[in-house]
Amino acid sequence: MKSQIDRRRFLQRSGIFFASTAVPTLLGRLSLANAEEFKGRFRKAVGFMMIEEDLSVEDKLRLVKEVGFEGEKVGVRVHGVVNSSHHDLTGAIDEAVLYGATSVLYIVRPDPKGSFIENYRRTQETIRRAIPYAEKKRIHILIENVWNTFLIEPLTMAQYIDELDNPYVKAYFDVGNVVRWGFPQHWIEVLAERIVKIHIKEYNLKVAMNEGMSKGFDCPLGQGSIEWDRVREELKKIGYRGWATAEVNGGNRRRLAEISQQMDQVLNL
Repeated sequence: MKSQIDRRRFLQRSGIFFASTAVPTLLGRLSLANAEEFKGRFRKAVGFMMIEEDLSVEDKLRLVKEVGFEGEKVGVRVHGVVNSSHHDLTGAIDEAVLYGATSVLYIVRPDPKGSFIENYRRTQETIRRAIPYAEKKRIHILIENVWNTFLIEPLTMAQYIDELDNPYVKAYFDVGNVVRWGFPQHWIEVLAERIVKIHIKEYNLKVAMNEGMSKGFDCPLGQGSIEWDRVREELKKIGYRGWATAEVNGGNRRRLAEISQQMDQVLNL
């Protein structure tokens, strides 16, 4: 999408990381709750589509700032976009440049009717073709771990990224998405410096086993199966400093303030 785009119309329909899964994210203000050792390591963000108030785009951004997320002008920046609205990565990269973002979140799709190996190589080639443009624009292509039965364990994802062999192709690590198959702290240990940004969500295995796998996400941050102390320690070990974007059910002002407070708790801000 080129520079002549109507910013307001785009914000209302697209997947950008303002306030976040494949939607927008807001650059967040660091919590002043306490002076713990993890303060300053994480920059809080929340998805734009999570702002469920009947307000103009600008007023939505102002609301998010007021409950604890911050940036430019009214206090909000875009730190990343999702390429879900594009058939090619270059269009998403253009959007990222337009909004002053630093990354495009990319989901590698499976091909259940075809060959695993062929799909592995074909999807790598799709990314490889976009790398020169990403380098030129200085935009990271970040691959996210999701529930699509492809790249669902850390060693395979690490290998997939390493074979592309470019500093602009890294990982967007989702803490909650891995609990179905493993442990977030193990993924962080393996992906290590490949992680450029993270998604924050909770997952409750007991609920998932009793009520259905997707129900496992219906749990407040800090009240599920994730060992957040171990997540923080592994992130500290790899020297992670960067965006932590909530990807949970949104809502009104009160709900967004609650999300901000819960993020402070699990990230020890």
